[in-house]
Amino acid sequence: MDPKRLSSSSQQQVRLRQKRTKREWRPLEDRSCTDLPWFLLFTVFCVGMGSICGFTIVTGGAARLVFGYDSYGNTCGQRNEQIEGVRLSGLDHTDRKFVFFLDPCNVDIVQRKIKSMALCVSLCPTEELKTYQDLKRFAMINGSELCSYELAGHKYPGLPERFTKCPKLPVPPSKPLPVFNRCTPVDISCYARFAEAVVTFVGDNSVLHRLIAGVAASKEIIIGLCVLALFLSMILMVIIRYISAVLVWILTSLVVLGSLAGTSVLWWLYIDYRLYGNDTKVLKEAKEEVEVTRDSGQALLVYAVAATVFTIILLLLMLFMRKRVALTIALFHVAGKVFIHLPLLTLQPFVTFFALLLFWIYWILVLLFLGTTGNPVQNEETGLTEFRLTGPLQYLTWYHAVGLVWISEFILACQQMTVAGAVVTYYFTRDKNRLPVTPILSSVLRLVRYHLGTVAKGSFIITLVKIPRLILMYIHNQLKGKENACARCMLKTCICCLWCLEKCLNYLNQNAYAATAINSTSFCTSARDAFVILVENALRVATINAIGDFVLFLGKILIVTTTAFAGVLLLNYQRDYAEWLLPLIIVCLFSFLVAHCFLSIFEIVVDVLFLCFAIDTKYNDGTPGKEFFMDKALMEFVESSRRLERAVERGRSRVKEVVSEGAEMKPMAPGTSSA
Repeated sequence: MDPKRLSSSSQQQVRLRQKRTKREWRPLEDRSCTDLPWFLLFTVFCVGMGSICGFTIVTGGAARLVFGYDSYGNTCGQRNEQIEGVRLSGLDHTDRKFVFFLDPCNVDIVQRKIKSMALCVSLCPTEELKTYQDLKRFAMINGSELCSYELAGHKYPGLPERFTKCPKLPVPPSKPLPVFNRCTPVDISCYARFAEAVVTFVGDNSVLHRLIAGVAASKEIIIGLCVLALFLSMILMVIIRYISAVLVWILTSLVVLGSLAGTSVLWWLYIDYRLYGNDTKVLKEAKEEVEVTRDSGQALLVYAVAATVFTIILLLLMLFMRKRVALTIALFHVAGKVFIHLPLLTLQPFVTFFALLLFWIYWILVLLFLGTTGNPVQNEETGLTEFRLTGPLQYLTWYHAVGLVWISEFILACQQMTVAGAVVTYYFTRDKNRLPVTPILSSVLRLVRYHLGTVAKGSFIITLVKIPRLILMYIHNQLKGKENACARCMLKTCICCLWCLEKCLNYLNQNAYAATAINSTSFCTSARDAFVILVENALRVATINAIGDFVLFLGKILIVTTTAFAGVLLLNYQRDYAEWLLPLIIVCLFSFLVAHCFLSIFEIVVDVLFLCFAIDTKYNDGTPGKEFFMDKALMEFVESSRRLERAVERGRSRVKEVVSEGAEMKPMAPGTSSA
């Protein structure tokens, strides 16, 4: 066989293989599962989280939390087994279903628990008991003994142990908590010390009561204002495309004018010092004052020069990045259209919040189960029996804590992948009338069927950075006031570096999810491809993040201030202005949280649109066969950029022509002229 023919056929096969493996950067119809091992690992981890819950239920921790247990290790409402070494354990409490604390107001603020002895009783005292005769009468009439089990009810008044093993007098009236069966005082004023420790800014109990009364009296207004903040956030996501241009140019103008004004003021102060400061030096007799004045002049000069350099750099940046500012405005305009075509995107914050809320409730319940699970141990300080995890079982709490971070990040990453998939479908569909009926639902189905492993891997990477940062923050808080300045500085530096790394990884992960939604590639491949695109458009990315984030921040401030202003108008009927404080704080915090959740979705949409735009302009040029997918607003930006580039090229060519003509018309040397 001819070797030339063989080599040419092999080259054709290589070209064909390269053509097949080359990605087209558009949503693929035929998808495959990505990062399957990570999906299996995440599944195993979730099974482990469920096993912890099952372990607490089987070993009685869940029952002890729900039904309660006394200070001798007996669970209320059921028959108990004898605990070795613990007296009065193994009692039958089938008829004693409620937990009663002998001193319910003895609260350990540091450990956040009641230090009093606990007993299982058949009935909570519904009226105040002032004497031991009242305790005896309550026990004889209702059959509910409120002193320790070894004391007979009819002997309460004469027993010497009544001061330590009977409730502290007077016994306040109480009622059982629903579900958890604890006898809780009806008047919670005995918890005022605990409330003061939590609400540290309140020094007077009367102020605390007035604030709480103000919240109780204004609860309908608070709910109405929270609904108003929700409505304003949803409206802003749609109309921000109409006001984004105004906000961006107002922001740019304010920054430029502010820097110019600040620089001018500093130079004016320095010139004023040079003109009048020297005259005052002659009048000063103290040498130290003269030195201070000289230092002040030098400081003013340094400040003025630094401000001038900053202003010049800022003006140059504004000059060179004005086109990219126009791109930010165009992306905001298209993002508003996305929410009109995909209205279900506005429900994403609700779905994510509901999923996180369910998981957090489950996580807190299991954590409380773990607090009542383990082996019975007597507290050396109080002599009461507690249940603690010992040995290898104590690491279950750490496993549970890691699950809180990983699964929470997984839920947030699912939101990012869902939004990215829907936006990618919108962008790469030329005819918007032919969009799927429910792009959001289609994106969710693709996520569940193909890309849960990618989301699990991305969220695990964030977890690896977040957990060390949280540990360092905990150490910093525990050592506050004890460590030296160097250690404190190093801790804060490490925390800051990990926070910055986490933010960068979050941004890269979000773009990696968008690349996965386009090409159906694994997490690492998608992250690499997205990183290359972002590096090629670094200046555009910086402009969009800087200006876009500030515009969205202004949107959040707009929602908070509007809601707060409405709150002031509605609360105006209350003459006691101190009662405004807590309701307004609650409303402002809720409105900022709602605005942040909704505008974060808007920010994700803008980032995904930019990635799609960068890919579109890289692989397409508008010629037949390589038509753009972008929206009309982005197309106008591209056309204006091309016109500007052509004008610049024409200017350069004219300059070259002038230079070449000047070289041709250069006069000859004097010695070369003809005679």
